[in-house]
Amino acid sequence: MDFCQSPFTSSVGFRQWKRVNDGKRCAFRFHVGNIGSRHNKAVIAMNNLENVKQHIPRIMNLQSQEEVRKNRLRLMATVESIRLLTLQGCALRGHDESASSSNRGNLIEMVKAFGRMNSDVNDVILENAPRHAQYLSPKVQKEILHIYAEKVRNIIREEIGDAKFCILVDEAKDASNKQHMAIVLRYEIFQVLRNNNLQICNMRGQGYDGAANMHGTWNGLQALFLKDCPYTYHIHCFAHRLQLALVAAAGRDTTIWSFFSKLNAIVNLVSVSLKRQTELHTAQAIAIAEEVATSERETGRGVNQMGNLQRSGATRWSSYYNSMCSIIDMYGAVISVLEKMG
Repeated sequence: MDFCQSPFTSSVGFRQWKRVNDGKRCAFRFHVGNIGSRHNKAVIAMNNLENVKQHIPRIMNLQSQEEVRKNRLRLMATVESIRLLTLQGCALRGHDESASSSNRGNLIEMVKAFGRMNSDVNDVILENAPRHAQYLSPKVQKEILHIYAEKVRNIIREEIGDAKFCILVDEAKDASNKQHMAIVLRYEIFQVLRNNNLQICNMRGQGYDGAANMHGTWNGLQALFLKDCPYTYHIHCFAHRLQLALVAAAGRDTTIWSFFSKLNAIVNLVSVSLKRQTELHTAQAIAIAEEVATSERETGRGVNQMGNLQRSGATRWSSYYNSMCSIIDMYGAVISVLEKMG
């Protein structure tokens, strides 16, 4: 056998045992070859195969676990921030949440504060997070709030147990500004009670406003509940009665009555005409642009939007305040519309 022939590919095998360690004349060493030989490549491949830590599935799994860790840490910062802000009754979003803003809103600022206190958190939040997985969008905020709300409802239900309870319900209006029928509202309340496993027979009180569909003696919601359970004592909502008392007391003063009468007249004059509403919006847009140009108005996300004059309600004292605020905010535009009317 030729010494240059590989003993592993020869048909006769290896017979020159005297040349096993004879340098280049050794067929085995010739088979091993240099660094890039097929033998050495096969040895490297075998070592890699035996090294389980370098297997592709394991490497991918380690990367996946790292991503899961980062996502959980990022989400934990958001969840804890929302929990604390909600507990304190603070708003989550800001007017300007862009990266260049000096105040990006309570939620983002609190997440940034967590990042300043912990470098691990800072490495996975905001600009250091993927754009599709920052967990700060309004949709994510609502989902987290819904989860917290559900947990609160479950805790309240557990605390009630089989004890007696009362309910307080205010009137509700749909998109067309019409009050719901008492039977529909009654059905909705029954559904809520049933979903929370609360028995009507355990109800011992109910409070509503003075609307006929709620307070009515014969067909009001309180009467329908009384038919199912005679122990559901009904009272007229004290907060609503206070509102009525304030409205009635204010109406006794001539100056206040005159002021709000003129206020309602202005709102009605502008609101009943589509043409005047269009003129109001046009004048409002011009006024906002001028005030922004002179730095009299703040700019940012969600501010300086077009609005309408707010009507005051006979049973809501706060509605008079909202009506005055809308007049003040659009004062220049309202004056412009009234001047055009002559």
